[in-house]
Amino acid sequence: MKLPDSARAVVIGGGVAGCSVAYHLARLGWGEVLLVERHELTEGTTWHSAGFVGQLRSTVTQTKMIMYSAGLYPELAELTGLDPGWRGVGGLRLATTPERVEESLRLAGAAETYGLDLSLLSGAEAGEMSPLLETAGVRAALWLPGDGWLDPALLARALAAGAEKLGVRIRTGTEVVGLDVEGGRITGVRLAAGAGAERAAEGGPGAGPAGAGGEGSGREEWTVRADVVVIAAGAASGRVGRLAGVDIPVVPIKHQYVVTEPFGVPSSMPTVRDPDNIVYFREEGGGILVGGYIRTPEVWDTPAPLAEPRTLFPADMPKFQESWDSAVRRVPALDRAGIAKVVHGPEAFTPDGEFLLGETAVRGLWAAAGFCVHGLAAAGGVGKVMAEWITDGSPEYDVFGMDLRRFGGHARSAAWARARALDSYAKYYDIVYPGEERTAARPLRRSPAWIRHAELGAAFGEKAGWERVNWFESNAEPAGGIRPEGWAGRIWSPAVRAECLATRDAAGLFDQTSFAKLEVSGPGALEGLQRACAGQLDRPAGSVVYTQLLNARGGVEADLTVTRLAADRFRLVTGTAFGVHDAAWLRGHGLEVRDVTSAYACYCLWGPRALDILGGLSPDDLAFGYMKAREISVGNVPVLAQRVTFVGEFGWELYCPAEYGLTLWDALMEAGMPYGMRPAGYRAIDSMRLEKGYRVWGLDVTPETTPLEAGLGFAVAGDKDFLGRDALTEPSRKLFCLVLDDPRQVCLGGEPVRLGGGPASRVTSGGYGHRVDRSIAYAYLPAETAPGTRVQVGVTGVWTDAAVTAEPLYDPSAERVRRLPG
Repeated sequence: MKLPDSARAVVIGGGVAGCSVAYHLARLGWGEVLLVERHELTEGTTWHSAGFVGQLRSTVTQTKMIMYSAGLYPELAELTGLDPGWRGVGGLRLATTPERVEESLRLAGAAETYGLDLSLLSGAEAGEMSPLLETAGVRAALWLPGDGWLDPALLARALAAGAEKLGVRIRTGTEVVGLDVEGGRITGVRLAAGAGAERAAEGGPGAGPAGAGGEGSGREEWTVRADVVVIAAGAASGRVGRLAGVDIPVVPIKHQYVVTEPFGVPSSMPTVRDPDNIVYFREEGGGILVGGYIRTPEVWDTPAPLAEPRTLFPADMPKFQESWDSAVRRVPALDRAGIAKVVHGPEAFTPDGEFLLGETAVRGLWAAAGFCVHGLAAAGGVGKVMAEWITDGSPEYDVFGMDLRRFGGHARSAAWARARALDSYAKYYDIVYPGEERTAARPLRRSPAWIRHAELGAAFGEKAGWERVNWFESNAEPAGGIRPEGWAGRIWSPAVRAECLATRDAAGLFDQTSFAKLEVSGPGALEGLQRACAGQLDRPAGSVVYTQLLNARGGVEADLTVTRLAADRFRLVTGTAFGVHDAAWLRGHGLEVRDVTSAYACYCLWGPRALDILGGLSPDDLAFGYMKAREISVGNVPVLAQRVTFVGEFGWELYCPAEYGLTLWDALMEAGMPYGMRPAGYRAIDSMRLEKGYRVWGLDVTPETTPLEAGLGFAVAGDKDFLGRDALTEPSRKLFCLVLDDPRQVCLGGEPVRLGGGPASRVTSGGYGHRVDRSIAYAYLPAETAPGTRVQVGVTGVWTDAAVTAEPLYDPSAERVRRLPG
């Protein structure tokens, strides 16, 4: 097969990810797609996968992707004539502790919102499904009849065959030796013939020879020009990315499973996961495949991962002993079964255990990597979203949790990525409680006032590498109120209530230095932002505008504020973890963006005594209006003060150059404490924003929701054109506020909502409002739903009545926000 001089897209990697991306690009009508693989198909990390397809995951997007995959895989035989080895035997997920039963109940509730077929069984019923199981001690089990397993190599080959039928060219034995980048954009891929090239080629190594390969190699190299390149090289993706100067934080970790000799295990045996005992298993060849996650994982330290095909490591049975012992307790017949083979191979893990998808910092260079053992299950969905993303600019699903731009510059550190990935692997089967904080590779990014927070007993959380205060234990004296039941009360402190009430009655001081801050300036800044933002930005300097960035479907890609600092200079403030993503979106639409996050500290002073506190420190006129910004002095510190709030109280966001940050914090604390002000954290902010109905991007608003659906129509300009405007139509659903009858039942997000007795929606976000003493949740419901409508919310298996309520619950006239106190 003679290679072309150019291609519309080049996919690097012949595993299940690369084959799926190529297949789906072709399905969407892209011709001239080339897939290259240095070995033969599947010989990197795909071939030794255990092949499990478990649909129910912790996020709605990953579940949707795997549900799509589970539907695609059985169809591939008909589409391609090749059997992908699909075995739709169903799957069991066991629970042996009260905490795991609670998790199972939450997962069952989530499954209802996904439309996923699932049953909650007793231990005895699980034993009936799989008689080999010893179910003593099993308290419950989730049964998913749509789960199963397949042969990874057969799946990849079926996807490859489907891709070839649609015109994709596949070239094995071909190594990528360089990526050409010009002006920040990918322009081509440099290739060299490897050991298998002659088998794959017809008439030589291809078009456009570029001379000899590496020094003394004797290899012939050539270049294929392409504007789109997708790195799907598994554990080698980081190395390939570095050819273009980009960082793809993939960490190869050794993962092990064993397969027993046959002993009459029926092929109909369901797949089984026993997370409390960190083991999983299924039938294979009349025996059982047993795998598990060890607590002391090892990184595969090599500068050239997957340089050789079908890489495996020597068996390490002492490390595997805990998983094997757990499996024998669960399936006693294993004690008499001999081990036929040990598969100990590399798996591509990531710092947070989620996939790495999306466009890199080099325009046109994409990644589909970091599958963290469960990539085979989602590979069909990965191909779908990647193809949509590349061809249409945004995928159908909200994939921010998998977008590689969720990481900042700190992901360049191999030591940081390694520490986080090892932690993610070791705790892969652990219950993840909402609000639980991991401690690996911390602290990293710290506010100038961090030392003061530590002195006050701050309970720190982490986001995008930033240490952020969840609450201050120094505020944790008894404050009344109730402790929520269940999971919502596990990671909880009375300090949060004290901080909310102090903000209501006096003032709260919040460190939000981690806010991502972007600047757009120069000629054309206004015109470009006007096109990108749904709100009207052509306002006088000193104006602050709350707005959204929309995709072509009208979905919300970003939710932020824009401050006009001068005629041709704007500062955008967005969420801590969203800066890289939002900057990339703006750059992709022709804007020059500068990330100034680390240049400025930001403290928020909110509450009825805020004017007294700041007035004692600043000689400047502070009586400027809501959503306005002004340069002032606070003590000796130059500050940009913005009349903006995310808690529904009067006050300011105060920005100063980072070198003044500690001085400003100390001055505000000294001035505020006599007035009853308290330092406060993010849990208090989240409580108060729920009471005011302020939305959070990624929860209440996403790329799958429009501003009209989310109740943000007030932020959409009716007097200008902007991206996504044509897609905004009268919505059939809207975001509504729910108040639960039982205040002890508190939602954490993802709970099912029933309307008229039937499934209707899922909670986008929820919590307890300490100023109104209500349990609050938000959910999308039919647009015609009226206040007072009764619904039911499933909180960890308990159906709680709730009422649709007019919002906001707190200060509906907004007098506390807009009017100067006093």
